[in-house]
This record gives sequence, C-alpha cells and structure tokens, in this order.
Amino acid sequence: MTAPAERRMSRVDTAWLRMDNDVNLMMIVGVWLLTPAITLDALRERIETRLLKYERFRHKAVADAMGAMWVEDTDFDIDRQVVLEQLPKKRGQTERQALQQRCGELAVTPLDPDRPLWQFHLVERYEGGSAIIARIHHCIGDGIALISVMNSITDGGNDPPKRRRKTVDDDGDHDWLSDAVLKPLTGLAVKALDMYGSGVARSIEALSHPRQPLQGSLDMAKAGLQVASDLAALALMADDSPTRLKGKPVGRKVVAWSEPMPLDVVKVVGKALNCSINDVLLSCVSGAIGGWLRAQGDNPDGAEIRAMVPVNLRPLEKAWQLGNRFGLAPLVLPIGIANPVERVYAVRQRMNQLKGSYQPLLAFGVLAVTGLFIKPVQDVVLGLFAKKTTAVMTNVPGPKEPLKFCGSTLRQTMFWVPASGDVGVGVSILSYGGGVQFGLITDAGLCADPQAIIDRFEPEFQQLLMLSLMLPWGDTAEAA
Repeated sequence: MTAPAERRMSRVDTAWLRMDNDVNLMMIVGVWLLTPAITLDALRERIETRLLKYERFRHKAVADAMGAMWVEDTDFDIDRQVVLEQLPKKRGQTERQALQQRCGELAVTPLDPDRPLWQFHLVERYEGGSAIIARIHHCIGDGIALISVMNSITDGGNDPPKRRRKTVDDDGDHDWLSDAVLKPLTGLAVKALDMYGSGVARSIEALSHPRQPLQGSLDMAKAGLQVASDLAALALMADDSPTRLKGKPVGRKVVAWSEPMPLDVVKVVGKALNCSINDVLLSCVSGAIGGWLRAQGDNPDGAEIRAMVPVNLRPLEKAWQLGNRFGLAPLVLPIGIANPVERVYAVRQRMNQLKGSYQPLLAFGVLAVTGLFIKPVQDVVLGLFAKKTTAVMTNVPGPKEPLKFCGSTLRQTMFWVPASGDVGVGVSILSYGGGVQFGLITDAGLCADPQAIIDRFEPEFQQLLMLSLMLPWGDTAEAA
C-alpha cells in the first residue's frame, strides 16, 4: 500500500491550528445564498471536481513533535464533508433568523480533527433558493486565499495553477517570507530596527526553515528572547476603553449581516469628503458601535476601542497557494465621536498613521513564532493581543459582478472572522456584485443581538451621505 502524501505545515499555520480554545474556534464561517435552489448531489459533484484539486482540502492536520503535518486522508468521504442541513424555524422566526441561529451554532461546533478541517452544509430550501454554510479552519488559509479558492469553484472558475516540483527543503514559505517580510525589514532605516530590534527579522528567517527542529536548541532560546523583546513593543499599546463588548466570552456565538449598500455611492461620499472608501466604512462601524452602546444606556463619549485588522503580505495572484500570509495592524476606532464628519476624519487620521507602520510585520513575527511553542505559552502570547483588542475586523474585496454556481446565481455572500483568546467580536466587510455589506459575529455573553448593531450601519452611512452633501465641498480638504 502506498504511504499517504504528507507535507510539513508552516509554523504560521501551526499557530492557527493550535489557537482553538473553549470560547473561540479558529473557523471561518461563510454563507452563500443561491437562486434558484441546487441539489446536494450537484454540490458534492462540484466540490469533488473543483475544490479537491487543492490538495490541502484532501489532507488532514496531524500534530507531531515539530508542529504538524498535512497528511492525505486515505479514507476521505465526500458524504462527511458535504452534508444536508435542516433549518427548523422557531415560532416567530424568519428564515433569515433561523439561518443566522444555525450559523452561530456551527461556529462553536468543532470540526472533526481526524478529517480534513472543512465542511459544507446545504440548506436545500431557503428564501426561494438554497443556502450553503461553509466552515473552514483558519489553518487552511486566510480570508484572501479562501475568497480566491471559493471563486474558483464557481461556474467558469479557474483551476489552481500546477505547482512546480519542490525540493526536499522547500516548504513553499521561504520565498514569500523573504520577499514580503525579511527583505523589506533589512532594507528599512536604522530607526526601524531601533524601534523593534532585529528580533523580527531573525525570527522570520528561522521560520523560513520549518524542517529544522528548534525545540531545545540555542536557536529556540534566542527565538524566545526575540519574542519577549517584540512583545514589549506591543505591550506599550494602551488597553482599550472598557465597554460591554469587552469581557469574558461564554462560548456561544450569534451572527448577523446587513443588506448590501451600493459601492458607487460609498465612493461618491469618500470623494466628497476627501477620504477613502475604507475611511467611510470604518467610520460607519465606529458610529454603529457607539450608537448601540448609547442605546444600552452607556456613555461612550471619548471612548476608543482597538480592532486588529489583517494586512495582506503576499501578491494576490498567489492567493491560490493557501496558508496564512498576513500581518495584523491595530486600528483604533473612535466610537466616542458622535459627529459623523468629525468621526470620518478621525478614522482617516488613524488610517494614515498605520500606513508605512511596521506593526503588521511585528504582529506577524510574534504570531508566527508562537507556532514554535507549546500551547500554554502560545495562549499567554495571544492573551496579550486580547487584552489590547476588542474586535477582529477584516475587509475583503470580492468579485465586482455576480457569480454563478451550479447554474444558479450567487445573489448574496457573507463570512465571519474568528477571534482569538478572549476577544468576542468579529466585524466583516465584504464587497460583492457592486455592493458592500457588513457582517458581525459576537459572543452571546457580550452582545446577544448583533443585528441591533448591524441595523445601525446603513443609517450611519445615510447620515454621513446627507451631511457630506451639505458641506462646502471646496473646503472639505482644508477642514480635514
């Protein structure tokens, strides 16, 4: 019998694999809404012929002394990976509410560790069509990679490029780590190294050789010192303002999403205010959260919360290679500013401060090196991130035109990002088919009704739209 194919898991992906805890599972959960309905047989056939061309979806994660391996599942069964999902409605529930409830339940239901770490659930009858709930563990890939893969399995999607033959020591990570992270670091001015030390560069150089064991070696000890030094820089960040969104999660998830807003209109508002689309959208996020807190009887005036925002560290044309290749930027959201125009300029200022920042590289180095350590040590490192953070937030660009899947139209799509440690809030912004929409996943112990926050996003935008039209446009740039 031929031995199953296997490949060393990168240390970054290993860190994500071991990041699951009692209140947060590292699963990306997504929903596709299709019209008209599709069948379970059609979905399974599409997954078998398209998705399984990416070898990682045929492999399971097997832990070992050096971290983990991707090992081919010789007992792979499509019937276990793609399942039929019943969607019973409680009295008074709409179909959407029932679907949202089920997504929240599946977000805290672990995937089978003895099988490939993904699963598709088909709701055959939903709002005149079908709904697909996808669950994919973060160790398989980040949001940019998974959007690329999911687009490839739609009608007319492209198969993944053929991989070149690898050498024994080539795990596929060395080139991108060197080009995207190590080379820019070594080319930075001396003050950058003075700010963070050279530990990040050395740590990432070590990560480029995952087949070289570090446990118990001098390199391991040095890596530990480097991480401690790098963590000191993170520790200088002030803690978030205390709000009811920050606390101890209970491990029950609730999800919500908005209807799409026209992306062209968002662009117009951004142009009128001399701001980017992201500035406008993040201002709406800040305003919605601040408004919700006021509605709960809290006073968020002057309060700020931090959201960890993923920063892509690889060329988009290589997204099909999967894996996690992003850093994290700490973005401060001015939830205490009630004036929409003042708030959008405050967001713009914070976004400009992040441009050219080394924080994403630092956070990447810290996160990646945690893949070398035992889980208790990793949990301590992640606990620091959680202390400084209220939310994880991601903004992913999707296709500009609506896609087809198994002959049906993909009319709407949304996904929710997982949070690590004790972080209990995840914000997703996704553009698709000419629209942009928001998704929110919260721990029920911190916010039992995220739809109440989601429902504030569009009114915040409409208010910003109205006020931007009332401003003296010729002076907006100076007012900023």
